[in-house]
Amino acid sequence: MDNVSSEKTSFFRDPDKLALFYQFVVMVGVGLLAFYLVSNTLANLERQSIATGLGFIDKEASFEIGESLIPYSAADSYGKALLVGVLNTLIVSFIGIVLTVILGTILGVARLSSNWLVSRLSAVYIEVFQDIPVLLQLFFWYAFFYEMLPSPRQALNPFTGLFLCNRGMIFGVPKWHSAHGYMIVAFLVACVIVFFLKRWAKKRQEATGNIFPVFRVALLLFLGLPLAAWLLGGAPTEMNAPRLSGFNFKGGVSVSPEFAALLLGLVLYTAAFVAEVVRAGIQAVSKGQTEAALSIGLKPGQVLNLVILPQSLRVIIPPLTSQMLNLTKNSSLAVAIGYPDFVSVAGTTINQTGQAIEGVAMIMIVYLFFSLSTSAFMNWYNKKIKLVER
Repeated sequence: MDNVSSEKTSFFRDPDKLALFYQFVVMVGVGLLAFYLVSNTLANLERQSIATGLGFIDKEASFEIGESLIPYSAADSYGKALLVGVLNTLIVSFIGIVLTVILGTILGVARLSSNWLVSRLSAVYIEVFQDIPVLLQLFFWYAFFYEMLPSPRQALNPFTGLFLCNRGMIFGVPKWHSAHGYMIVAFLVACVIVFFLKRWAKKRQEATGNIFPVFRVALLLFLGLPLAAWLLGGAPTEMNAPRLSGFNFKGGVSVSPEFAALLLGLVLYTAAFVAEVVRAGIQAVSKGQTEAALSIGLKPGQVLNLVILPQSLRVIIPPLTSQMLNLTKNSSLAVAIGYPDFVSVAGTTINQTGQAIEGVAMIMIVYLFFSLSTSAFMNWYNKKIKLVER
């Protein structure tokens, strides 16, 4: 009896065993709660004769979508309509993240400028755009495009081939030619060359201390190789230019007011937060690093690119990732200004099919996938640039 008693006592006094026991109890509790909620929901749906499952995916959608990156009509299925929504959300999020990082970095560096006017203007921008809710900014830009810009017949024409009106921004593009395909291949080849050139230049600098002008050579390759391919392909100059036909433009490429308003609102709002992230990251690097770099003859631009920014990225990347995720999730506000993102398309699908649980679940899964993908990439990049202790 004493042995049994001592064994029981040792179990309840062992923190590792107790931790496993509590985790098991919590998991069982969560599983039972989930089972109750799911079974209760299915029973209620069956009682009210509401269909469940994803059988509606293959049915005809019977509604149009204003903007689509792929061919789509009302005769297509709900599945294709949802795919259009996913692509619309993806394109505005991707372009928005790229523009936000560029603008936010410029503003963050300008905020620390020794020029009083540049620093104050950056500070005013940050304060103004941070303090105005993003939804109000979206409404403002949407009203700007529809109320401030003229109709197509009186469209603004800043320069040849570009028109601004309440139908959006319409501009000309080169008419497709086989030479353009060669230019794309040449650009990809330039990317590969620059990748290996950068690695070689880094090893050379570590071994000899000599800096190779990677940026200038890369710029030359990115411009020169496609230009050479264009010349060898016959140097085509024919343009697909927009022209006024009736009450709207035909030809060229059109950027809708909804897309432009959403992109502007998200970029200008999120860039204000990214600017503060960049400012904090730069200030986290001690002034001694700057003084040491200047003392060995580096120019201010070289100090920023070679000393300050590489060290500040360790501080910048984690909060920058959060701002990227915020921009992607804030894109769901597009429904307020009529841009057909995934939330808007899924909402229309829910209204027509009545299957709200499946629709909301798909919205959650899509945004979870976007968020996890962005986080995984940024975590990979963060590990790649971190300092290696010797």
